[in-house]
Amino acid sequence: MKTDTQLQSDVIAELKWEPSISSEAIGVEVKDGIVTLAGHVNSYAEKVDAERATMRVSGVKALAVEMDVRLAGSSTRTDADIARSVDNVLQWTTYLPKDAVKIKVESGWVTLSGEVMWEFQRQSAVSAVRYLMGVKGINDQLVIKPAVSAPVVKADIEAALKRRAQKDANKISVSVHGTDVTLSGQVHSWSERELATHTAWGSPGVRSVVDKITLAF
Repeated sequence: MKTDTQLQSDVIAELKWEPSISSEAIGVEVKDGIVTLAGHVNSYAEKVDAERATMRVSGVKALAVEMDVRLAGSSTRTDADIARSVDNVLQWTTYLPKDAVKIKVESGWVTLSGEVMWEFQRQSAVSAVRYLMGVKGINDQLVIKPAVSAPVVKADIEAALKRRAQKDANKISVSVHGTDVTLSGQVHSWSERELATHTAWGSPGVRSVVDKITLAF
């Protein structure tokens, strides 16, 4: 198991290695395997990339984010401009039904609300907005319409886990209550854990996934 000092060094190295991040303005603190990122970045996309880069590092138990987005002068836009850009990009780059997503922009923060049928539609909407100039953050209020019964969802997820996961597939249990899925068990890497949650979200009608999977280092 890594010490906090080793983990801090690895996170700093990973942030420097990621070309989309200007790591000089990001501070990294580690205590008991919990990483805190502080400082500021130049865009919301960079903030998300920094979070993802940190979570890739082996030994990270949890992540606290205290970074803020400070837009450069050329990147500053009015809320009206951002709202128009969001509306355009959602129409052009996603498979969303027309007018399925409602848009609100306040002080650079974009709120997306409405109902979609699939988790990939929700993710594609958020991803499309993430990289727009002027966006400081995203408040995702999109919900997924229920489509199938709980037993079908459970069977689909368990079958998908067996197809995709490797040594840890049999250590993950799936519990379904209505449209809520709970995953529990133990895996050996963040990638296996992410695969499990991604698989759960891939079933139509799932509205929430509670991840109780633990990591065995």
